[in-house]
Amino acid sequence: MKTPQENQTPIRILIVDDSAYMRFTIAKRLGETPGFHVVGSARDGVEALELIPKFNPDVVTLDVEMPRLDGLSTLRKIMSTNPRPTIMVSSLTVEGARETVQALTWGAVDFVAKPSSKANIEAIMDDLVNKIRRAANAKVYPISVQKQAEKPVEHSAPRPTRRLSKTDKVVIIGASTGGPRALSTVVPQIPGNLPATYLIVQHMPVGFTRSLAERLNNISNIEIREATPGDTLEVGRGLLAPGGFHMVLDENNCIALNQNPTVHGVRPAIDVTMISAAQKFGSSTVGIILTGMGTDGTSGSALIHSSGGYVIAEDESTCVVWGMPRSVQEAGVANAIAPLNDVAAALQKVF
Repeated sequence: MKTPQENQTPIRILIVDDSAYMRFTIAKRLGETPGFHVVGSARDGVEALELIPKFNPDVVTLDVEMPRLDGLSTLRKIMSTNPRPTIMVSSLTVEGARETVQALTWGAVDFVAKPSSKANIEAIMDDLVNKIRRAANAKVYPISVQKQAEKPVEHSAPRPTRRLSKTDKVVIIGASTGGPRALSTVVPQIPGNLPATYLIVQHMPVGFTRSLAERLNNISNIEIREATPGDTLEVGRGLLAPGGFHMVLDENNCIALNQNPTVHGVRPAIDVTMISAAQKFGSSTVGIILTGMGTDGTSGSALIHSSGGYVIAEDESTCVVWGMPRSVQEAGVANAIAPLNDVAAALQKVF
């Protein structure tokens, strides 16, 4: 008797990696996974671009560092000519993290960290299997959609910030799968003069959030940086929760980070930050839930809504994964629903 996964059309996968060992290892594991079919493998980006039209894979796994045509250049061509869900396979170096974040803003659905040794490869393979299943159902968008977010903002002087006052807003922005692309669209569209401070939670592991914060800072009107313990809430500044830590507010309304158990299987969790902020700022709190799988952000949005705050959810039409925004909408706690390019405008109407 066939399992439900075996009765479904297999997910067709193309593996792109310059390492023969990694190609063999990934292909062997995926080939043994019910519901998966490895249609081929490529040694570099040039070969991958030739094979994609031939095999029409549902998902591509793409190494970041390759000869002839690297992963970023390959992804850019895929997303501009033949878009499809792509998962980056990245090293854990600083440069690898920077390139991975760049890839995610260009439309890669997700990423896995390359194993540092053969000993921990099994855990990486489990992660890859789960992410391929999720990626197969994700929407992808041509890279031209994101072009406007590629332009660095000219900052001739430090961007002005000031301490939060009672009349200011606290805006919490939460995102998961597809989030770096969404954040790279929304955050640069937020004017620098809104009387608000921003707390940003992106589901992302240790080692990658600093690169995301740096990237957002370079293309935005407001100052963005990775949060550290003791940071104060400043109007005109956004603080991004670091990977591996929940971000909350302490008794002085300063940033506190903790490694309490995961919530919804993730840390940082959006609900943790939203609930902490809503409990302290009530009707002055604004929640924005962008693309992502699951229900993280729904409980926090419900508290914001019941406290007299305001909640914005991304519209299904632009979500890579319409999970978290859908949950917020179905809970009846979204004050506004907006496609990605209109989220910042929806935020401005709150003031």
